[in-house]
Amino acid sequence: MSHGSIGRNLFTAGPRRRGNLAAGGIGEFRDPGYELRRFQFRLGVAGAFVLVAFAVLLGRFLYLQVLQHAYYNTKAEDNRISVVPVAPNRGLITDRNGIVLARNDSAYTLEVDPRRADDLNRLFDELAGVVDIQPKDRKRFRKLLDETRGAESLPIKARLTDEEVARFAAQAFRFPGVEIKARLYRHYPFGELASHVLGYIGRITERDQEWLEAEQLTANYKGTDFIGKTGVEQSYERELHGITGSAQVEIDAAGRGVRTLSSVAPVSGNALALTLDIKLQEVAERAFGKYRGALVAIDPATGGVLAFVSKPGYDPNLFVEGIDPQSWDALNTDPDKPLNNRALTGTYPPGSTFKPFMAIMALELGKRTPEYAINDPGYFSLAGQAHRYRDWKVGGHGAVNLHKSIVISCDTYYYGVANDTDIDRLHDFLSQFGFGARTGIDVKGEQSGLLPSRAWKMKRFNQKWFAGDSISVGIGQGYNLATPLQLAYATTILANNGVVFRPHLVREVVDARTGSHRAIEPEPVATLKLNPKWLALVKSAMVDVTRPGGTAARAGAGAAYTFGGKTGTAQVIAVKQTEKYDESKVGERHRDHALFIAFAPADAPRIALGVLVENGGHGSSTAAPIARIVLDYYLTGKLPDKPPAADAEEEEEDG
Repeated sequence: MSHGSIGRNLFTAGPRRRGNLAAGGIGEFRDPGYELRRFQFRLGVAGAFVLVAFAVLLGRFLYLQVLQHAYYNTKAEDNRISVVPVAPNRGLITDRNGIVLARNDSAYTLEVDPRRADDLNRLFDELAGVVDIQPKDRKRFRKLLDETRGAESLPIKARLTDEEVARFAAQAFRFPGVEIKARLYRHYPFGELASHVLGYIGRITERDQEWLEAEQLTANYKGTDFIGKTGVEQSYERELHGITGSAQVEIDAAGRGVRTLSSVAPVSGNALALTLDIKLQEVAERAFGKYRGALVAIDPATGGVLAFVSKPGYDPNLFVEGIDPQSWDALNTDPDKPLNNRALTGTYPPGSTFKPFMAIMALELGKRTPEYAINDPGYFSLAGQAHRYRDWKVGGHGAVNLHKSIVISCDTYYYGVANDTDIDRLHDFLSQFGFGARTGIDVKGEQSGLLPSRAWKMKRFNQKWFAGDSISVGIGQGYNLATPLQLAYATTILANNGVVFRPHLVREVVDARTGSHRAIEPEPVATLKLNPKWLALVKSAMVDVTRPGGTAARAGAGAAYTFGGKTGTAQVIAVKQTEKYDESKVGERHRDHALFIAFAPADAPRIALGVLVENGGHGSSTAAPIARIVLDYYLTGKLPDKPPAADAEEEEEDG
């Protein structure tokens, strides 16, 4: 190849070679302008990204710090400050003379938050080394845990001693979720006395919570663990509870309180002053001795309940901390049923205490006149029937008019009155005295008793009313049922000449803030249209019941005042009309109930009462002496050495 050819080849191949070198060959040349532009582009993108990021951060910062400042400031404060509800002190309950019947005592309690305890048994075992925890305490805790789901804390040990408080405080770090709290405990200084009147308080259960929600009271019960369960404690819950306060407490990271920043004081519950005379109540309860039964004494002029007895009673202090299972079982399995409020819910045949009201009805409806008399052969027979309804006295009482029928309690007389009166007219008239309906007393749970009618029997048994059904009604037996409260209530209407006052237990409410007294003013519910002449006749006969010749003569002997009364006996088990009842052959709990109603002084009654003694036998021998003790104390302030006993004849023969 010539030198010229070589030169041409090199010349013509030059550009391609330079391109190959530029593509990365050994002899590569860089373009500085290109590289600079490329770098500047990348730098611009990164700068724009940084600016956008800062803009977003700045926008979020402005949003959080400016627009949402109030919201997050509140959240921060919530984390630092806890709003703690402060439960109010429960209102006191006193009797009519200012004697305290229910108060609040302070004590320390060891409480466990069940949500923070993985193993309760192990926790209790460890706590037992510091504080005396008994098996009953564990059982009570478990019972409370079942009844109060979701509780923040529950007591494992109540009323700690100062030594126990000190021991636990030194080792509190070992027990997260366990703390000592200062609590106010309801205390009933008289124990069983008037327990069925006062009732008791207990821990708020799911059922109570439902009631609070329905009544829109949930907010006011924040921080409150207890609520009234029975008696006045339940019926006047709104008055007694008060208004819950609050405290703003600064807390640390562990949730412990550091200091109180501000507070709104709770308002204590209002105090209640009852119509009850606790000394009279004590006299009445003691008068029952070993007997079970009930007594209600009422001021006829106001309807205020002076004494309200249900024997036996129970100690309401057992329920305050949550009753332990053993005590609960003992109360529920006791054959005497101490939890039963016999005065309010017990229904019994009124027996011969029904006769004065039958007598007024007979006079008002024209079925009898004061002069009309029967010849009592000792039994009554319906026309055309051989069956005999016997009188309590074999051989009868001879000639008996209305006055004598009450004094000697003649059954035969009232068999005839009932037979001559249509049952619906009887029902309508006697219901005016409160039979067969609730009295409306200011405690819950009252039973209505039973005053039968045609409509009732058809609804209950799908049967028509028979003439024989009326016979037993006439002497307070058969379908008749009444509570001791109803008997006392009917007697007040009679004693008050037909003016009806609703019975009540609360006399006045004392405002916790102002100290002002708001009286529960007695107002007549109704005034029965009764002939004063007939009322006077019946009341006069009831006075003679307590005089020589009457069925309660021994109970009335030596009284410093005049009083009217009526004895009664109510069958527990049926006895054939052909057989005579023999108490000695009947088991104690199958014996007749004894009843007595009374009012005193007879000319201007200040007290009226009804007494029932379960399985007491006869009104004259058991119920009337109890009434006499109560009347003596209330009217004279004196107590007899022993209850007046009925004579042998009266114990044997009592209508």
